[in-house]
Amino acid sequence: MPTIAQAISQLQSQGLDLTDSRLLLLHAVGQARAGRAWLLAHDTDLLSEQALTALSRLANRRLAGEPVAYLTGHKEFYGLNLQVSADVLVPRPDTETLVEWALETLEPTPHARVVDLGTGSGAIALALKATRPELQMEAVDFSHAALAVAQGNAQRLGLEVAFGQGSWLGSAEGKFQVIVSNPPYIREDDEHLPALRFEPRQALTAGADGLDDIRTIIRQAPEHLLAGGWLLFEHGYDQAGDVRGLLAAAGFREVQSRRDLAGIERCSGGMWPATPL
Repeated sequence: MPTIAQAISQLQSQGLDLTDSRLLLLHAVGQARAGRAWLLAHDTDLLSEQALTALSRLANRRLAGEPVAYLTGHKEFYGLNLQVSADVLVPRPDTETLVEWALETLEPTPHARVVDLGTGSGAIALALKATRPELQMEAVDFSHAALAVAQGNAQRLGLEVAFGQGSWLGSAEGKFQVIVSNPPYIREDDEHLPALRFEPRQALTAGADGLDDIRTIIRQAPEHLLAGGWLLFEHGYDQAGDVRGLLAAAGFREVQSRRDLAGIERCSGGMWPATPL
């Protein structure tokens, strides 16, 4: 049997990067919550036959392109350990830009009512609630399976979020201070879709230009935003100009975009004025 250090080296020789190799090994040996320090302290430990078999299966699935988060069943997002499944998108670090922007707009209104549309794993809603416990946080998804994942995360983390099934704001009642969404925004013929084949297609694509769902939300939002409230989106790397145009045409003010960790305009939003044009 190989040692832990040897097993990691073997995974890398098969084509896995170091981070993925470490995460899969920790999962295989039942130490998913441990980290590099544990690996260093146990690098000469021999793997059991059971752990080696499990690791081999995980490695083969990863080499086939399956996300590590689906293999381990969890993903870290904004300091929260979220459980994930193939029913939801894998939370990505770039989406933390959207969370930061929402928190910024909520600074003057700590008890505000907020809704996260297309919540998936609940990542955005739970990050907002964990950071600002006083928020009246709601979250919506069309997928019952996704809602089950999000509700499970909320219960496990002890965060009170009101979840609802529906299509965007179609079943929403009342008005919100902030509407936030990471909706599907990939074009139906996008060349990158094959690399995302393990993630739910309905959470990825939105029409020929990828903006169908964003258009729908922009059309619905004015009826559900307080004066001075914000509508904030995550979108594709090349869609900022188009989304700003849609927001401005709908009457939103202070329309702007924010850059992600790579310097790409990844989020756009606008404020609904007290006196619409």
